[in-house]
Amino acid sequence: SGLKNAIIAIALISWTKYARLSRSQVLSLREETFVQAAKMGGNSPWRIVLRHILPNAAGPLVVTAALDIGVMMMELAGLSFLGLGALPPTPEWGAMLSEGRSMLQYAPWLTLFPGVAIFITVMIFNLFGDSVRDILDPKQKRQFF
Repeated sequence: SGLKNAIIAIALISWTKYARLSRSQVLSLREETFVQAAKMGGNSPWRIVLRHILPNAAGPLVVTAALDIGVMMMELAGLSFLGLGALPPTPEWGAMLSEGRSMLQYAPWLTLFPGVAIFITVMIFNLFGDSVRDILDPKQKRQFF
């Protein structure tokens, strides 16, 4: 159950970033004119939160989560490389890199392919996160040409 413990460790380390981001988003959105107008219009606090603050605060959280997938994959591979992640029968790229170190001089492909797989996967998730940010950014003007 080393993989489960590694995932729990990464989650325990990462949650504070999302708490700070959501708090800062709510505090900044609370002072926006559309929220003030909703208050003046007589809307209940729950309606203001659910209809105005939550949808506008969700974008940066989704973008951060999409970008963090690659970071968390690297952390998980690093923990497995050090022997703190998935146990040896479980196929995991970090463990494959660690096992291939002893044969690096004679069989470099044992570390090359897991390393390239980690690189490509992390790059795909980073590009996906950038695309999500571009789509959810309300200030960016979309050009069709």
